Amino acid sequence: MAGDAITRREALAMLAGMTSLLVARTTEASPINTAETLYTLPENIKFSARSGAPPKSVESALLYSSPEKEGIYYTLVRWYPGYMSAPHSYASDRLCVVVSGTWWINSGADFDTAHTVPVPTGTFVRRIARTWHYDGVPRDEREPVTIAICGVGPVDIRLAEPDKPLVRSV
Repeated sequence: MAGDAITRREALAMLAGMTSLLVARTTEASPINTAETLYTLPENIKFSARSGAPPKSVESALLYSSPEKEGIYYTLVRWYPGYMSAPHSYASDRLCVVVSGTWWINSGADFDTAHTVPVPTGTFVRRIARTWHYDGVPRDEREPVTIAICGVGPVDIRLAEPDKPLVRSV
């Protein structure tokens, strides 16, 4: 039996051999199949001005589908300093993550920027369906905010004050 035991040196040699096999195996990994895993690099994400909004107030970049279409969508929204949305609601929940900058948010149909709450990069915000809310970036902020938003369309946006514009200068 004693002859069947391996020495420490033999064990280390076997481990070294297995390590080289594992390393060799990882270099043989298949390349990414872009028909199965799609990605868009940041420099290729194109933002567009929101229809009817003042220039450099709010922009969006559709990443997947569209808020106007039936089903799930994913978009980036960028608010520039000095602009906020008017109080509005949507037909379904919206799940939001602040990607960069600070987003200023509030709930309710009474538009009062003094009561908005700053939420920094990395914050998760869930907007509950058919609840009034508004958001954007105050004029004194130095940088825009970018928010990733996921929801189910069509969004069916409703304004608390339909006679006033959705985008407001603040």
